[in-house]
Amino acid sequence: MLELLFSALITILPDYLYRHYKQGKRLGHEINFFNVWYELRWGITGCVVLAITLLTVIFYFHPTTSNVTSLFRTVSILSDRPGRVAEVYVSDNEFVLAGEPIFRLDTQRQEAASETARRRIAEVEASMAVARSELAAAEGQIVAVESQLKQAEDEFRRRQGLSERNQNVVSEQELERLRLTVQGLVGTVEATKAQRDALVVRLNTLLPAQKASAGAALLQAETEISKSTVYAGTNGTVRQFLLKPGDLVNPILRPAGILVPEASGRGRFQAGFGQISAQVLHPGMIVEITCASKPLIVIPMKVVEVQTSIASGQLRPTDQLIDIQDRARPGTIFTVIEPVFAGHADFVPPGSRCIGVAYSNHDKAIKAGEITGFSAVLSRIVDGMGIANAIVIRVQSLLLPVKVLVFPN
Repeated sequence: MLELLFSALITILPDYLYRHYKQGKRLGHEINFFNVWYELRWGITGCVVLAITLLTVIFYFHPTTSNVTSLFRTVSILSDRPGRVAEVYVSDNEFVLAGEPIFRLDTQRQEAASETARRRIAEVEASMAVARSELAAAEGQIVAVESQLKQAEDEFRRRQGLSERNQNVVSEQELERLRLTVQGLVGTVEATKAQRDALVVRLNTLLPAQKASAGAALLQAETEISKSTVYAGTNGTVRQFLLKPGDLVNPILRPAGILVPEASGRGRFQAGFGQISAQVLHPGMIVEITCASKPLIVIPMKVVEVQTSIASGQLRPTDQLIDIQDRARPGTIFTVIEPVFAGHADFVPPGSRCIGVAYSNHDKAIKAGEITGFSAVLSRIVDGMGIANAIVIRVQSLLLPVKVLVFPN
């Protein structure tokens, strides 16, 4: 409407003044409803052409969008394993600090496994004590058997010496008996030493390995017990949290709730502009927004990031060929905007839907000498045309409550 009024002032109005003062035609007499097109055709045609040109220039260099929102992050409240809830520490919509417990799963099975592992460790330690006693007994038995062997060898050598000097003193049967006794004691010594070596291996290798296995089982059980309590990973508010003791929680099928991190989405907005604005949008560009959650207020923002790729063109490999015509939505230029003044948008709830308009500004380029002459004059005019969109967004901010409350869709 503003563009049309401006265009009419420099096209239709001069045409009418010429017809009235130069040709003497009067409105309502020579110029009436039936011949107004013929009489003012040059002015009307010029007005239409100029209005369309102005609208094109304004909307190109000062793009508008109704796709502005403040995206915020959510954290799913999940346990490491499925199980039944034993205890709940917080309630829905409660603020929690990082590290505070949220709920705990039942740990009877893990506690039983932990107790079994402790008993196994105690059993292995008792076996080690018994093995040490048996090793000491084996050492003593070796000493005793070696003493008997030495005594038997001495007796055998003495009787053999007597037999060599006088065969009638010691019989062959006696010498054979002593020889067999010596051989038996030698075997007993070897067997006792083998038994001692087996005890050493059991005491130094087998039992420590069994104790280490039991310790690992205990550590695993205690780890499972510690993981049964779910803690908050960050400061935030618990949402959609309706757990009760006895409920079944599954990290794949049924999350326990959602944690909305503190300050997530506040003071930072995301806007999607039409693809035709790709050459105009750049970091540092001023944007004004107004939100339904906070009407009657226009918030000055600035572009801090422009995404170089368009989301609608992303491709994920599948077992079907992609037909480009299936992608009906053209996609938008994703930009990140932040308030010009720190904290100026903190009162806008995260997730709010807003409308916005961006303003091109060639002032720096003109002052730097990058744009000169007639191009600089045109750039100044284009920058000044942004006032039309500035008026429009303020009118929209004023009419937004009426549109939403009185004339809803």
